[in-house]
Amino acid sequence: MRLTIFWERMADHFGGSYADSFARDHVMADLGGRTVHEALNEGWEAKEVWRVVCAAVDIPADKR
Repeated sequence: MRLTIFWERMADHFGGSYADSFARDHVMADLGGRTVHEALNEGWEAKEVWRVVCAAVDIPADKR
């Protein structure tokens, strides 16, 4: 998954401004205690980060 697609999906689900806030502030255990931004900056694949976000906030299967 390209980062542009990842951020489009984040914005679609959370809204443009909240997507970035969520990504900066929400620490997730399944990302090893990292935020979305930290995980992506440390080299995690966008697809894997998206899967973690989906599980954490119960994004419907058709949006995954």
